[in-house]
Amino acid sequence: MVVSDLVSLRERGTYNGLIGLTWALACAIGPVVGGALSSEGQWRWLFYLNLPICGVATAMVLVFLKLPTPPGTLREKLGHMDWIGNFLVIASTTCVGLGLTWGGIKFPWSSAKVLVPLIVGLLGLAFFILYEAKWARNPIVPLMLLQNRTSISGYIQTFINPLVVLAIAYYLPTYYQSCRDASPVRSGVYILGLTLGLAPAIVATGVSVSITKVYRPQIWVAWVIYIVGMGVYTTMRADTRLAETIGIPILTGVGAGMLYLSRLLTYFNLSGLNGRLSQVWGIAIGASVLQNELSHRLPSEFLERLPSGVDLTYAAIPTIRDLPPPLKDEVRQAFGESIAVIWKVMVGILAIGLISSLFMADVPLHDMKDEKWTLKEQDEGAEGKGVELASI
Repeated sequence: MVVSDLVSLRERGTYNGLIGLTWALACAIGPVVGGALSSEGQWRWLFYLNLPICGVATAMVLVFLKLPTPPGTLREKLGHMDWIGNFLVIASTTCVGLGLTWGGIKFPWSSAKVLVPLIVGLLGLAFFILYEAKWARNPIVPLMLLQNRTSISGYIQTFINPLVVLAIAYYLPTYYQSCRDASPVRSGVYILGLTLGLAPAIVATGVSVSITKVYRPQIWVAWVIYIVGMGVYTTMRADTRLAETIGIPILTGVGAGMLYLSRLLTYFNLSGLNGRLSQVWGIAIGASVLQNELSHRLPSEFLERLPSGVDLTYAAIPTIRDLPPPLKDEVRQAFGESIAVIWKVMVGILAIGLISSLFMADVPLHDMKDEKWTLKEQDEGAEGKGVELASI
């Protein structure tokens, strides 16, 4: 939101590229750190770590980010908040998230404990849109944002891209641990190929938009690369050479990194919500596919070792390396075949993203910015006088 206020649309590609680079680096660090903590039984530190990290970030914002203060009292500003809209969207997305997280893992998909939160959440999101359109005085999501085909195309793309990225980041380590006997730490290292493609693609694409002043060709190329890369994933099996399984993610990383550009076409409030919700869907869809596929692929001898059947498959993954042959090979093959189905589903989802990108209009990238909010900083001149310079 800060970037949207301070940087013109024409320059935004470069700034978003730099922000995306930090996200890509975090994606590289996270699995390794998480794997190390979980291996040592210290998984709660996955949450505790946020306290000092967010504390440092908060301090940096207070010290370095000097933005103009909007006029009005605190009471007036609180009165402009869309409290009902916020409650509706938070409650609804929480319900959907619970249903997707529980479905097929903690409870059967047909269970009321899954269906009720899913139905209530989806109806709540529908009512949220209706409320924003008809009754909200200061809507979070103005209806005008959903009446533009380019914006809608951007929202679809920003929903699908993180959905697939999170599915890859979540189920690729599952592949390495179940089929390649990798530890949590080593599997985190193996998926660095995803970041090797992701980080430079984000930066290069953002810079290319700033230079060429066009964005549609990059997005179309990105979807094609993404789909091709995801299609290669479907060839991975338990006996695929390790070097290939490490190198394959580079291609999808390039496609996903280039598609970070699609955020340029969206309103950032809705785009952020859109992207976060899609990540839940990516993990949930993969979990449902994996559980269903494993239920009829795993040998009965292995299933008998699981107290609650296939629902505890993840807990049983560390035991695979110690299984006697040929049971071990049968279990590894079952996981390899089942995870390949997840990648096939993701190819279909990516195809929807490619189709939606074709509906983008060729909108010129303007070079205007809101001077009322533009960032100012003091630069001491030769005579010691403070000269206000726009930072961008």
